[in-house]
Amino acid sequence: MAKPKHTQAHLSRTVPKNQSEFFKQRTRDSMTYYMGAKLIEVGVNPKNTIYRWKTEIDGGNEIITVSAYWGETREKIESEERAAGGEA
Repeated sequence: MAKPKHTQAHLSRTVPKNQSEFFKQRTRDSMTYYMGAKLIEVGVNPKNTIYRWKTEIDGGNEIITVSAYWGETREKIESEERAAGGEA
């Protein structure tokens, strides 16, 4: 039986909610770099990947999550976003 092929990856970091925007942006930049390096390691071209960000508040912290999508999952998300954009 063939192993299913992954088409997404997620990475989260927790930062203090009151940190400066500069620090939070630096955290996001380093997460993007790290995600790209990991994708290359597993044979995924980061240029064929879309990234989506999510921030959640957890008490005094902010949880920043970057999600990378490629292949079928990327196509599905882009299609859904186009459809949602057309409804506005």
